[in-house]
Amino acid sequence: MGNFLAGKVVAVTGAGRGIGRAVALAAAAEGARVVVNDYGVSVEGASPTSEVAEAVVKEIEAAGGEAVAVADDISTMAGGQRVVDVALSSYGRIDGVVCVAGILRERMLFNMTEDEWDPVIATHLKGTFTVFRAAAAVMRKQGAGTLIGFTSGNHQGSVSQANYSAAKGGIISLVRSAALGLNRYGVTANAVAPVARTRMSAGVPMELTEIGEPEDVAALVVYLLSDGAREQGITGQVYTVAGPKIAVWAQPRELRSAYAVGGWTPERVAEVLPGVVGVDPMPLLERVREMRRAAASGERPNAQ
Repeated sequence: MGNFLAGKVVAVTGAGRGIGRAVALAAAAEGARVVVNDYGVSVEGASPTSEVAEAVVKEIEAAGGEAVAVADDISTMAGGQRVVDVALSSYGRIDGVVCVAGILRERMLFNMTEDEWDPVIATHLKGTFTVFRAAAAVMRKQGAGTLIGFTSGNHQGSVSQANYSAAKGGIISLVRSAALGLNRYGVTANAVAPVARTRMSAGVPMELTEIGEPEDVAALVVYLLSDGAREQGITGQVYTVAGPKIAVWAQPRELRSAYAVGGWTPERVAEVLPGVVGVDPMPLLERVREMRRAAASGERPNAQ
């Protein structure tokens, strides 16, 4: 066992399987006491069971660590609060939360129903908010803490996952808002966009040339939870980890601008927008075109 997180208390949502499980195990191996949260549902969000969270607790205890299971649904305010309350009642503090929990309900935008939109937004985005909100209140008083949200490269947009993409984009904005609002209290917030082999990535309709294992993601998360990352002032960042690669995403910023003396008219916009202001090419558009070409030829496209 290491000591990156010695003495810390960390809560991990979606910790029963995949990346969440790897994060919980790695945090415990580095000295943290862990609150293992998992509602125990399928990829689509059905059939909850508390057994998956309890199984990870047993793994941690068998390795000599300390952990407690919470099977609550973090898409509710009560569920998010309970994750933090259990940390406090069991261990007296909360030093980090890692929100990995998520589900998928794929559908083209023009066919997507409310029942396919709402649960995905609730699990990913609201589920991150409920835990962040409960933890932030405690961390503010402690004068220290770390919030980590899980996003995806699909925050750029998605062909058949508008719900998932919207949620993941929202998580980035939530993380940056938390970083801005909580910095004065010694609390950091960052997001991780993983590319790893899990049950959720198994259905990606292209060959991922840069992909790793959940353990690769866990190593990055452990560092972001550590005092070392806080001392380096790492906050408000979005990191991708894909096997051997770690990358940081650019912060949103204006690229080009134009000004109109006397105000804008549609005619003036038509003169200026295409040539002076222009466009920022959509990164995923070429990938979509590649998918279409591959589909037409019967191949599986590559993607990074």
